[in-house]
Amino acid sequence: MREEHVFWFLANHFVKEENYRIFHFSKEQNELWLENPDNKQAPILRLLNCELDWSSWLERDIQLTEANGEKIKKQSFRKKLDIMNLYVSPYPPVDDYQHRISEHPTHPYIKVQSYILARSLLSEELSKLQTNFTKKIDYAPINDEDIQIEDIAELKKDTFQISAHRVKKEQAIFNYGKPLFTYIFIALQVIVFILLELNGGSTNTTTLVTFGAKFNPLILEGEWWRFVAPIFIHIGFLHIVMNTLGLYYLGTAVEKMYGSFRFLWIYLFAGVLGSIASFVFSPNLSAGASGAIYGCFGALLYLGLIYPKLFFRTLGMNVIVILILNLGISFTVPSIDYVGHLGGLVGGFIATGMVHFPKKKRYLSQFLFIVIGILITSFLLFYGYQKPVSAQSEATILQLSQEYIQDKKYDETYALLHDYSKHSKNLSEHFYFQLSYVEIQKGMLKEAESHLQKAINIDPSFHEAQFNLALVYLQLQEIEKAREHVIKATELAPSNKDYQNLLNQINNLSVDEGE
Repeated sequence: MREEHVFWFLANHFVKEENYRIFHFSKEQNELWLENPDNKQAPILRLLNCELDWSSWLERDIQLTEANGEKIKKQSFRKKLDIMNLYVSPYPPVDDYQHRISEHPTHPYIKVQSYILARSLLSEELSKLQTNFTKKIDYAPINDEDIQIEDIAELKKDTFQISAHRVKKEQAIFNYGKPLFTYIFIALQVIVFILLELNGGSTNTTTLVTFGAKFNPLILEGEWWRFVAPIFIHIGFLHIVMNTLGLYYLGTAVEKMYGSFRFLWIYLFAGVLGSIASFVFSPNLSAGASGAIYGCFGALLYLGLIYPKLFFRTLGMNVIVILILNLGISFTVPSIDYVGHLGGLVGGFIATGMVHFPKKKRYLSQFLFIVIGILITSFLLFYGYQKPVSAQSEATILQLSQEYIQDKKYDETYALLHDYSKHSKNLSEHFYFQLSYVEIQKGMLKEAESHLQKAINIDPSFHEAQFNLALVYLQLQEIEKAREHVIKATELAPSNKDYQNLLNQINNLSVDEGE
């Protein structure tokens, strides 16, 4: 009973005072393995309550411990592993055993230190053991008759309860709630994708703009709801598949950790901040839940801020590696809106700091995160609206206007192009050409003439512009100017039959007028 009391006293001390945790217990072998989950530099402890007889058995057992240490090292992905082998025994081996401890073969990355905690050596060995730990191992010798079974049972019970309580407490952090909004958001984005496909296609610019994609010119006109709508819109089948998978894995983890309503706030705030960042720094049309999903990464990084030890021994390295890989793809693939991703990542981290963990309050830090969130959002919106030119892309404007033209929406097209031209400098010849085409359709011939002249001044070899200018002059009854420009168009593109036919038509008109 004395050895059993020592065994459970030490186990209780390491669990209670040194933050160790039981990860293996064998009742049959009276063997207990302990680890300190918050400190990977701390040694693994192995306690064995046995009766040592011959030193040869001790040597074999140390070798077995070393082999078990190799398995533990691989499972925990450690480079090195220190094991303290504590033998609680009434007596040391009957023969010479010191050389067995010091001379046993050692693994290059596994170090085994053995202590013989026999009755006659207990104080001396505990003093040696003490040098490896911060808290004093305060074991007072007890007479055999003073040791009660109830005392041992209490030590054993307390040891297991403390260890189990810590495990349960950590698991509670990861399992606070059940996923609800994750599945709602998945369903919403799939439904919206189907609607996109049924109404022109998820890659059709007009359809995307109609459904609420982030389109800077319309945001500048006051359509703020386009900061929210893009979260549920996806461009192409691969986009919806990848974001749905990302939302399923990351969303469920974050929602379990923070609860449904905190997750709702984190997801939407991250998505909106991602859209705002994209509005400010990217002039291109964009959509997708990527910013909100990156917000889930931000929520997991917040776990690392508050519980760094727990983070790095559970999710940490996986989260960091996956995040780095995703950011690498975001920065290297031209079509990906990496600004929106970064905005979502920052937004998710800030939004999580605002609400913190369930049933835990940090009023000062939460207030600071709220202030930071307001300042960043306000600054981005102010900057975006003060720099409207940088928030728009001529390529996007031309792409959307071309689809408007195909649908014969000339009024909408003219408004789009005309508004953009008022805020922009160094417009291309293609922009002037497109604007002039719409003006021709609206009967604004003088305006069309002016813009076609600008297109030709930028690029004299722009034969389509030369041809359209000839058509404008023809409608204005300026025959010689029409002939001049159609001749230039014909010289630039001699194989174009339309140009030659117009030239023949103008020549015939001149002949008729001469007669």
